[in-house]
Amino acid sequence: MDDQFDIGARLNAMRGAAGLSQRQLADRAGVPHAQISNVEKNKVSPSVSTLRKILSGLGVSMADFFEPERTLPTGPFFDTDQLVDLTSKVAANAIGDGPGRMMFRQIGDARGHNLQILHEVYEPQADTGETLLQHASSEGGFVVEGELEVTVGDEVRVLKTGESYLFDSRIPHRFRNVSDSRTIVISACTPPYL
Repeated sequence: MDDQFDIGARLNAMRGAAGLSQRQLADRAGVPHAQISNVEKNKVSPSVSTLRKILSGLGVSMADFFEPERTLPTGPFFDTDQLVDLTSKVAANAIGDGPGRMMFRQIGDARGHNLQILHEVYEPQADTGETLLQHASSEGGFVVEGELEVTVGDEVRVLKTGESYLFDSRIPHRFRNVSDSRTIVISACTPPYL
């Protein structure tokens, strides 16, 4: 990591961009309010687990937090080659331990609009993993092609072309393509997760 990287300033900027007070972020992340203040003022250097917990309240991955700012296309319209490939971020977050390949491409600047819209492709047997996903967002999606098994808490359903989902992402969830053909989904998440 760069010696000049200012964890406190970066956290403060991301919290501000999300429109959250220190107390709101602390409540979302399940940490004491003073901890957010101390990290932002660089009074303490948070452990990896503490920082990960704080960032979960923002719906931000460690990779996003430490990644330099990217210049993203501003829109309002986007060509196919302007979609932002997030597939490697999914892998970096240890999602995707199934044998099938997944691809996630984002439309525009998700953080700038506080809305992440994804074009998702799940090849046969693609799976976000037995460790269920959970983050401070709401998400929904529409199956454009194929079938997708969606688990939300204790509920499991195989969605077919034309069917959709919408749920609180704090509920543990999982996505799997249990079919023999490709599945394509258009999804949205707010605040952005990846």
